[in-house]
Amino acid sequence: MAITAADVKKLRDATGAGMMDAKKALTEADGDFDKAIEVLRVTGAAKAAKRSDREASNGLVAASGKALIQLGAETDFVAKNEEFVALADAIAVAVDTAQAKDVEAANAAQLASGQTVAEAVNELAIKIGEKLELSNATWAEGNAHVYLHRRSQDLPPQVGVLVEYEGDDEELVHSVALQIAAMNPSYVTREDVPAEAVENERRIAEATAREEGKPEQALPKIVEGRVNGFFKDVVLVDQPAVSNDKQTVGKLLEAAGVTVKKFARFSAA
Repeated sequence: MAITAADVKKLRDATGAGMMDAKKALTEADGDFDKAIEVLRVTGAAKAAKRSDREASNGLVAASGKALIQLGAETDFVAKNEEFVALADAIAVAVDTAQAKDVEAANAAQLASGQTVAEAVNELAIKIGEKLELSNATWAEGNAHVYLHRRSQDLPPQVGVLVEYEGDDEELVHSVALQIAAMNPSYVTREDVPAEAVENERRIAEATAREEGKPEQALPKIVEGRVNGFFKDVVLVDQPAVSNDKQTVGKLLEAAGVTVKKFARFSAA
């Protein structure tokens, strides 16, 4: 059966497949439109499987209500694709509705279309031809503030912060969200830092001080100072506030009667 340009266009419009893939599928299906769609689904799934070991480190972040998600892609070209952006927004809504607190729960959440998040991501991956994945997802039980940051005006937001908190000063919480986006702490308080991580820092600090030839009697103070420096890097409340570097974030929160319960920071390349 002769395959016409109109047949190829019809199949491309229905599936989003490339011209050569559509023509090849119609030829294999002997012009049968439904069979051609099946061919494309099978070959598309095979291609997706081959992409599974590639990195989806680019992409974007999106939020809805008290939910924050990161949808990964391989390139920033796909990150600003309208369908990709629309899917990310729809996923954020589904995650908020389902109150999904992790990627596994988020992938099982249902979109308005009736598909699960995982099904929709896989379908778009086949259509676009890149590895796509839901890289991160979270939902806050209590009061939540979300901040989305654009690294470039021609790209969607690629850094997202969600802060779960208690208190009434939302302006301060927004400032804290900016702090987290910029300074990338890993923990809220020192108590949240694993003991083994602190001990490892102590060992490194002591070994470094000895290598530098510091006096034995000075080692405890030097080690303590360097461990405190580590805390200032990784602990939110110990960081000097970006908005007021003469005070720590913890002091500002304490003065305002605000407590950060937890936070999440997602970042796409």
